[in-house]
Amino acid sequence: MTSRHECDVVVLGLGPGGEHAALLLAGKGLDVVAIDERLVGGECPYFGCVPSKMMIAAATTLHEARRVSELAGRADVTPDWGPVAARIRDEATDDWDDKVAVDRLLDAGATFVRGRGAITAPREVTVDGTTYAARRGIVLNTGTTPSAPPIEGLAGTPFWTNREIVRVTELPRSMTVIGGGPIGCELAQVFSTFGVEITVVDVADRIIAVEEPEASEVLTKAFGDQGIDVVAGAKIERVEHGAGGFTVVLADREITSEQLLVAAGRRNNLAGIGLEHVGLDPEARVLEPDERMRVADGVWAVGDITGKGAFTHVSMYQADVVVRDVLGEDGPWADYRAVARATFTSPEVGSVGLSEAAARKQGIDIRVATGDLGSRGWLAKEEGLVKLVADRQRGVLVGGCVVGSTGGEVISLVATAIHAEIPLSTLTEMHFAYPTFYRALQPVLRDLVD
Repeated sequence: MTSRHECDVVVLGLGPGGEHAALLLAGKGLDVVAIDERLVGGECPYFGCVPSKMMIAAATTLHEARRVSELAGRADVTPDWGPVAARIRDEATDDWDDKVAVDRLLDAGATFVRGRGAITAPREVTVDGTTYAARRGIVLNTGTTPSAPPIEGLAGTPFWTNREIVRVTELPRSMTVIGGGPIGCELAQVFSTFGVEITVVDVADRIIAVEEPEASEVLTKAFGDQGIDVVAGAKIERVEHGAGGFTVVLADREITSEQLLVAAGRRNNLAGIGLEHVGLDPEARVLEPDERMRVADGVWAVGDITGKGAFTHVSMYQADVVVRDVLGEDGPWADYRAVARATFTSPEVGSVGLSEAAARKQGIDIRVATGDLGSRGWLAKEEGLVKLVADRQRGVLVGGCVVGSTGGEVISLVATAIHAEIPLSTLTEMHFAYPTFYRALQPVLRDLVD
């Protein structure tokens, strides 16, 4: 027999955005029911951003120690994965236990329900025979799961995704990575730094293909210098697995390794959540929200399922918009002109706004300029890139990319300029502290107005 409970808001899915919305709304005194069958907090704190960046912090330390002989003398470095695995288990994930996150929800006044929820009627979500009727509506943040490409022989093999690799306590001798996007590249470089023989295979014609071509060139060179084999434009025919490990069979070669990491995309968790009961397509791959994050009457969506960028910061930004709308506040509403992102490889790739290709596709009359990392890059013996894209008619930036050890930080100035539509004439006459990495923006900005 189904029981029924009334509340103000149901939050279905508790990734970063859903958890954030539930906490804020409960904190405002609303009766919030927060539902998830998985760990509260979603992919980021347990299988994504947090553990992977701990890995990267450790790898960066090793990388810098190995530069001692180049810049400052001599150092002998012995990698040890043990401290990394322990820190991920103990400090990042609490051994993959979400009690702290659940308690945070309860302390804010929300009701937490562990289970698989589905919309069963407008403003209603049912979990294990209990229906929660939301007076104001439903917030969807159902997130994604790793997606494996339909490669012959792959299914049923013990390949890793990001979910398995963050639990690793013993490193393989060699690993093939299928997927040259941000996740694949970050993890490939981490494990290479710790001594694993790495090959990155991607069907695209270059790694980090969503970024500027010049960024791909810089990162490919860095990978090569580190001994990472990059096979781009690959035609993967099948995967074989046996006692000796994995063999990835390409059209022109075979790659054998002890382990296989698949980092070739993710799938939105929209199937079976009852979208048809609120007038939405149950087969939808993404939900298209309006500026208030509404996807149907009494339904809001945040996070990866909106297709606005698979980033924690976007999900939480969207959650803030939802909270304002639920509370009847007057904006500001969603604006994606200056969505920044960073790939935490060495060097980092920081990007924001439109790429050159995307701007041209939109028909914008653009000017493009590029440069290196300037004096700081020379002092640190560091190669990198600054690329800026400007709207010629309006005299403002619309996109940018910075590749360097602080690329993800330097790009923040470009993001501010795009968001605030600061005139190029103003940017070029700013004071840029010498000899900082961000000073490398100045000559590129001036090239855009010369």
